[in-house]
Amino acid sequence: MKSQLKRLNGLPMFLGLALSVLPTANTYAAGITDYNLTGFAAGNTGGGEISESDTARYRKVYTATDLALALKKGSGVKVVEIMNDLNLGWNELPAAAKVSPFSAHNAPLTHPVLKTTGVSKISVDGFNGLTIFSANGAKLKHVAITIKRSSNVIIRNLEFDELWEWDEKTKGDYDSNDWDYVTLEEDNKVWIDHCTFNKAYDGLVDSKKGTTGVTISWSTFKGDDGSANSWVTQQINAMEANKSAYPMYNHLRSSAVGLSKEDIIAIAGAQKKGHLVGATEFDSGNAKLTITLHHNYYKNIQDRMPRLRGGNAHAYNIVMDSAGAWASKKKLTSAIASAISSKGYHFTVTSNGAISTEGGAVLLEKSHIIDVQSPLRNNQADPSDATYTGKIRAIDTIDSLNGVTFRGDSETSGSTLIPEPAPVKAFSWNGFTTLPYGYTPEDPSTLVNRLTAADGAGAGKLTWAKSNWLKTSY
Repeated sequence: MKSQLKRLNGLPMFLGLALSVLPTANTYAAGITDYNLTGFAAGNTGGGEISESDTARYRKVYTATDLALALKKGSGVKVVEIMNDLNLGWNELPAAAKVSPFSAHNAPLTHPVLKTTGVSKISVDGFNGLTIFSANGAKLKHVAITIKRSSNVIIRNLEFDELWEWDEKTKGDYDSNDWDYVTLEEDNKVWIDHCTFNKAYDGLVDSKKGTTGVTISWSTFKGDDGSANSWVTQQINAMEANKSAYPMYNHLRSSAVGLSKEDIIAIAGAQKKGHLVGATEFDSGNAKLTITLHHNYYKNIQDRMPRLRGGNAHAYNIVMDSAGAWASKKKLTSAIASAISSKGYHFTVTSNGAISTEGGAVLLEKSHIIDVQSPLRNNQADPSDATYTGKIRAIDTIDSLNGVTFRGDSETSGSTLIPEPAPVKAFSWNGFTTLPYGYTPEDPSTLVNRLTAADGAGAGKLTWAKSNWLKTSY
């Protein structure tokens, strides 16, 4: 905690380590082998390199009905190519698509678009060998996907969007709709690569029920940008036009709180949750959890990059860029926060990075953290109870807050990366002594430019032969 107070007061930690690490011109020369599958999902074969002419196993999807047929349990399909953007809300589906694996999700209550479109669930169940991809970075909207009891699954070059709405029902706790873009349950070997995940009601990609062998790479996770017609702006505009119908919003806009419409758009824009790994405390399957995160850009994500319960997580060459969220958090003065909580409402900005609890092991390596108040956390329940504490360590990571920069390890004296709030547990992996895969991390000072470059992280960034999306090594 002391190191955090020093950071917040703007005091340099190590003059020799307070380096200028802001990237200059991007001179990184991309190599195709940078996109090889590595991490805990290594060995994942996906659906294989199948010819488009094999129409029984290679399915081109143009409509929701096409998708329903391709992902139906027992379909025999190995490769699903998404040919164009798909609007998949329950009210947008034709009758032919309103069958398994589709089902209706929790009904939207506040967002003007979702109240019309509805929200769907897709259950991908019991597949062994499946690749879902788009050659052009196609977008899937108004849908949550659960992959369960499956193995060797690959999802590449897809964007997920429009799955958030304002929460009046639980007064800002976001405990009602349970909309996550992707949830993994009882799976083995899942690779999510070159995807983009926009703001969601709950989490972005969650992994639970003992899922093993997950790698998420070269992907972008981001909050709302607050532009004139952004998803959050559309929501706020709808409430602004009828404030009395939305008690929480009306209170925020009242003289008792004093937030402007623009303030609320900015504060609401950041995404609350990234990756929950292990959904239930001390679940018997949590010890099996394994996940690798690499070359991902987290833009204004408030928490869980990742949040691990048991098992093992390795994050390297990721960027947590929460500058926008940190700036919006400063709008919530103590007086404003008191006025909000006095009515039982929850409207704030969390500022956490990577989290390990319940004996889990998280290694954060050669990464770049920007404006995150608590970069490493090791207990979310009771710091005095060691059973809730996880193991977490940072190696050669850049951490900056309020213009003060540190580069080094979490174990360096005075480091701004020392885990909190519980006593630190010595780091060790659970079940093995060294990582069971090879990898070559880059210098963290290159990452911001690299991952935001034209060929960086996210969907629609790579233009290459379509067959490359079916490969796992180059």
